[in-house]
Amino acid sequence: MSLHRVNPSELSPPTGFSHAVVATGSRLVFLAGQTALDGEGKVTGATLPEQFEVALANLLAALRHSGGTPADLARVTVYATDVADYRACAPELGRVWRRLAGRDYPAMAVIGAVRLWDEQALVELDGVAVLG
Repeated sequence: MSLHRVNPSELSPPTGFSHAVVATGSRLVFLAGQTALDGEGKVTGATLPEQFEVALANLLAALRHSGGTPADLARVTVYATDVADYRACAPELGRVWRRLAGRDYPAMAVIGAVRLWDEQALVELDGVAVLG
């Protein structure tokens, strides 16, 4: 299995993501959207960074239990109820990402959402990983 991150010089320099990821491997893991739900199904955290940390930890737990690691993530989509707040919090969110997932960035997108399944949720992450 290998993931090759592609960041062409003619594109804007990526910060916290890769422009493309070429994946070769034998197993795909499709990770369902994860919010800041705790083990009892309650949304935790009042701020976007607090919820982002829990949602990312939940996504990585699902990946780990599927046999993968953060370096196996090829694609992550972030759904945010307030994209302006997401942009304002980006440095802090980047620190959370690096602490939990490292610096092997997947291809990513941030999409504004009017609301998420759980009304109190501010952010949701889903993804695709490629395992060897």
